[in-house]
Amino acid sequence: MSWRIAGSYFESCNCEAICPCRMIGGVVLGRSTYGICFGVLGWLIEDGRADGVRLDGLAAAMTIRYDDDEPGSPWTLKLHVDERGDEQQREALASILLGRLGGTAILKLPWVRKPSEVVAVVPSRIELGSGVLLVGGAVRLRATRPVETDQPVACGIPGYDRVGTELYADELAVHDDPFDWELAGNCAFATTFDYASE
Repeated sequence: MSWRIAGSYFESCNCEAICPCRMIGGVVLGRSTYGICFGVLGWLIEDGRADGVRLDGLAAAMTIRYDDDEPGSPWTLKLHVDERGDEQQREALASILLGRLGGTAILKLPWVRKPSEVVAVVPSRIELGSGVLLVGGAVRLRATRPVETDQPVACGIPGYDRVGTELYADELAVHDDPFDWELAGNCAFATTFDYASE
């Protein structure tokens, strides 16, 4: 299947800003701040297709957790796909983001290349834009304060070739069984993404 999704990316986790998992000034760092990482990742698709299925305007979000010291550093995740999409659109979006349809950039993503447990894939109301990610009653992320740095910052999930903006989270509240936390002042990051099957 031929596919491509591109648009805006927004995330936050419990690490301190600048998140040590980023690439800062061309140097890839490594371990999460506390050894156990939990957070939310979000994608807003501005241009997207999977064969003949249009994905423009849809969004997806993933609540996640992993432990750097657990053998293989496996991920536990729950994927939310935009409830505005029909069943075919939601299935295509889930299949892309979970690595079932391949793609060079996707196959490098940590939950695809490492062991992972997908707790659930659920349709949800998702709003993503200008420092806000809301996922039904499960996720509230707001991040408006940029971190002062003179170094370019990039994240491996959208790709280290895409410099973005590191932020302090005003709020990261997740109540999304089995995940449950409320944080503020932790890291967040905004940039663009472009994944494709070729």
